[in-house]
Amino acid sequence: MLGMILAQAAEAVMSLGLDKFGACLGAAIAAIGAGIGIGKIGAAAMEAIARQPEAAGDIRSSMIVIAALIEGVALFGVIVCILSLFI
Repeated sequence: MLGMILAQAAEAVMSLGLDKFGACLGAAIAAIGAGIGIGKIGAAAMEAIARQPEAAGDIRSSMIVIAALIEGVALFGVIVCILSLFI
């Protein structure tokens, strides 16, 4: 039952031409979300380094690892949205 409803909804969206708009919107949201997340990580890391300068190396390396993970998830989201345009 739910599968039939979802299939009908997908067909209605595709008939209106909103599938490309939805894919572009999803890619934009993924990129904006990643930018906000990395910005918050950078701000928190700079505040932590200001509070404890002796731990700057550990904080910086943790920040880079977390930022790379967020960027990977965002890239995955953008690729999925782009692939949905062509499939």
